Order: sequence, then C-alpha cells, then structure tokens
Amino acid sequence: MRDENSGTESVWTASWPTLPLRPLNQSLEADVCIVGAGIAGLSTAYCLSCEGKSVVVLDAGVIGGGMTERTTAHLSNVIDDGYVEIERLHGEEGARLAAESHTAAITRIDTIVTAERIDCDFERVDGYLFQAPEQSGEQLEQERLAALRAGVVGVVRVEHPSVPALEPGTCLRIPRQAQFHPLKYLTGLAQAIGRCGGQIFTDCHVETVKSEKHMRIETRPGHVITAHSVVVATNTPINDMVVVHTKQAPYTTYVIGASVPKNSVPTALYWDQADPYHYVRIQKGATAADSQDILIVGGEDHKTGQADDGEDRHRRLEQWARARFPMIQQIEYRWSGQVMEPIDGLGLIGRNPGDDPNVYIATGDSGMGMTHGTIAAMLITDLILGRPNPWATLYDPSRKSLKAAGTFVQENLNVVAQYGDWLSSGDVESENQIPKGTGAILRQGLQKLAVYRDEGGELHRCSAVCPHLKCIVAWDSIEHSWNCPCHGSRFNAYGKVVTGPAKADLAPMEP
Repeated sequence: MRDENSGTESVWTASWPTLPLRPLNQSLEADVCIVGAGIAGLSTAYCLSCEGKSVVVLDAGVIGGGMTERTTAHLSNVIDDGYVEIERLHGEEGARLAAESHTAAITRIDTIVTAERIDCDFERVDGYLFQAPEQSGEQLEQERLAALRAGVVGVVRVEHPSVPALEPGTCLRIPRQAQFHPLKYLTGLAQAIGRCGGQIFTDCHVETVKSEKHMRIETRPGHVITAHSVVVATNTPINDMVVVHTKQAPYTTYVIGASVPKNSVPTALYWDQADPYHYVRIQKGATAADSQDILIVGGEDHKTGQADDGEDRHRRLEQWARARFPMIQQIEYRWSGQVMEPIDGLGLIGRNPGDDPNVYIATGDSGMGMTHGTIAAMLITDLILGRPNPWATLYDPSRKSLKAAGTFVQENLNVVAQYGDWLSSGDVESENQIPKGTGAILRQGLQKLAVYRDEGGELHRCSAVCPHLKCIVAWDSIEHSWNCPCHGSRFNAYGKVVTGPAKADLAPMEP
C-alpha cells in the first residue's frame, strides 16, 4: 500500500520507483491468467512463459504493490514455525519436503537472477537463529537436530557468534541463506516475462472468476480474459469465500529501517524464537559511496484489525533494536505488512478446494512469502503442465491438518468473536470527535459507519461492514486504512479495497 492507501513507506518503495501503470483496455485470450503481480504471481508467470504458455497477469494496483513491497525479503529455508513443529505436524518426510522446497526456491531465484542478469542486490548470506530468553539450550539443540533430519545442510551450534547477539547464549548458524531487493527483482521478472510474450496489466481490478467452457475472468472496467487456467496469487484468495480462510489467519507485522554506519553490522539474516519473534537483516547502501547501511528490524505481530497501537509497537521495536545494535543512528523508515498464517505452518498452494480443477491459489505465506511465492511458481507450473511434483500433497490447499486441529479451532473461534462488534458502541459518539487525518467507527442507529476526516477537514463516510463476510472493520492509524479483524481485508481511508479477500469497496454512506 502506498500513496492514499498508506501512511508509511517501506525501504523498498523509497529506493525504487513505482513502475508505470498499464491498464487493460480490451478483452483477451490466454493459456493462463494470473491474478496478482507480486512475488508469487510474477514468478509463476515467468515459469509458464519460459514453458511457452501465453500468460496474462492482472493486478488491481502496481507491480509489487501489495505485500511484496512490505516484505523484509529474507530468503530462507529456516521455517518460520521451526522444524520441531513442522516435523510434529507433517512428520519427518513432510519436514524434509518443506526444507527441500524452500532450499530449491532460493536456488531458483539465484538461477533466475543469473540467467536474466537482474541487478537486485542478491547475495548469499548466513542465517543465525537465537533462542528466546525463557528457552533452554536443549530446545535450541532439538531444533538443530530436527533441521538436520529435514536435510538442511550445515546447521551448526555456535557458542560465541561473531555477529551481534540477539540474545545471550548459543545460537544456530545456517549457511546458504540469501537476501535481495524484492522490487528490483520483480522489475527484472516483469521485463523477462515481456520478452517471452507475456502481458502484465495493472490498475485492473478483478471482479469475478467464473468457470464456463473456459475460465472467464471479469474485470471492473468490463473487459474479460478467457483462459484455460487461472492462478489467484493475491496474498489471500479473492475467489474463495470461506474454505481457505478457515485454514489461515491474517496477522499484522511491524518493521523499522534504521541507519547504521556502513559495514558496522555483518551481512546476515538474524532471527530469535521469542513470541512474538524478531527478524533482522542489513540492506547495503545503494552505492559504494554511501556512508550508511539500513538495518531492517521486524516483529511485534498481532491479529489484523484487532489492535491499533502501531506507534507503540514501532517504539518497542526501536528499543529492542537499540539495545542490541548500539550503532543505530536514527530510524529512517517505519511500516507494517500483513502475513497470512496457515494453521499448520506451510503454504496453501495448488488447486482451489471445491473449485474448477483449472483454478489454482497461492496463499498462506507464514512470514516466508518470498520463498513460498517461488515454490508456488514451480509447483503450479508443474500442475498446469500435467507434470508430477513431489511437493504437491504437502502444500495441497485441500489437505486436512488433524494435528493442527487445536489451532484451527482457536483461530476460528477468534473470528466468531469479532462479530460481537456489531453490538458494541462506536469508537466515538460524534463525528466532531474525529481529528483531521484519522478515522473512527461511529454507530448510527442499527448501522455502523467508517468515518474518515481528511487533512482538509472533510468527512468521508462508508459502511463499516466488510463486504467479504460482514465483519466490522477497524481503523489502522499507522497505515491510514480500514482493516477487517476476521479475514484481513484492507481498505484505504476512503473505503477503496486494497487487499482481499474482499473484492468490493466499503459501501459509501450519505451524511
């Protein structure tokens, strides 16, 4: 989210220009239509284009303008939930396939960068995993052994790391991780897709995905794409009302970018196992003459739409970071992003449950969107081409996760509880109480309104009811957006939808 959709800017958008919009002005036919021009969508388009398929990509915003521009761009085979947990949920073979797929995704990005000569700051680095203060060294050792059983190569225990310690004590060092500039990478992918004959259209809102003789994708301008297959890669599916959304939950995560003296922090990926956990990396200055690098620090997650204390969370991130990286000079960037957390720790990639067999989804990034998105490209390409893929069952969106039943119940009870907002009073009693540049929920009889007062003092009124499954949205003072606390739909201050699963805007309301 950026411009009127956002109150913050990521380090990536600050250092890379927005690619020009290319609106769709005609109906088209293609082998495959891909909805979403983020990492999963463009990676899939690239793979299919290289296989000779005609591809059309549609995005409601700009290339990389969704959660890809909000990432911290860790390229890692260190699973977010840890290999002990992945092995518990999916068995040793499932953990092995998970490690294999994420390792292959990093290698795939490396190969594409080289083959297409993409200048995107790609670099292989070590990763360091630190235990949480309340954890024992034995728990860290169990994680090391589980990672080795899964086939992660070279994981070693380090007693006295040569890098800044996130927590005292031992840590794990994992070689052959990587990092890059995600928007530079997507720019290179977009150019390569164009050379292969693929077409990318932005500022093009998809209204419906229908199964007829062929797949029919209808857009808000009224144009239609007819295709044999459809891939919905919109962070969370816009073509699925309920099923997939019961298998994952939206979380908001916070990030700061701090200036540090050049080369004062070793280039590596850093994580701890706290709850909520922290993740750190360094982004080098753009040129050799730059005297500063940017230290990127993330964490402080919460359920989307269920808290509005982003300033406090950014402040806590800064305090945490300064205690461990005393070379920090000042905070240059603050932003947030949305992470879709699947109930069993792995992405939901493949055929959309209960849909036409030619409809595919890629979602459930679990904080690993860059590798999950690349896995999606390789896996969905094989499915469309009728080739076997060893990861298909592991990532199948229709899978039953019986060992994750407790998480399934907990997350969905949380969703049910949000409907209680229909009965609550508003944030304020009167529109007069809403300051300039902020929004608030206001009760008006049986209705609830989402009211935003712009910097000029003008009021903008919308229904507070999310058009997806009728939850009441909440104001986000950091991003200047309305967020749905049930399934993570996000709308800008004026009610325009910017993140699904909602496809429609908040309904405008008369004064």
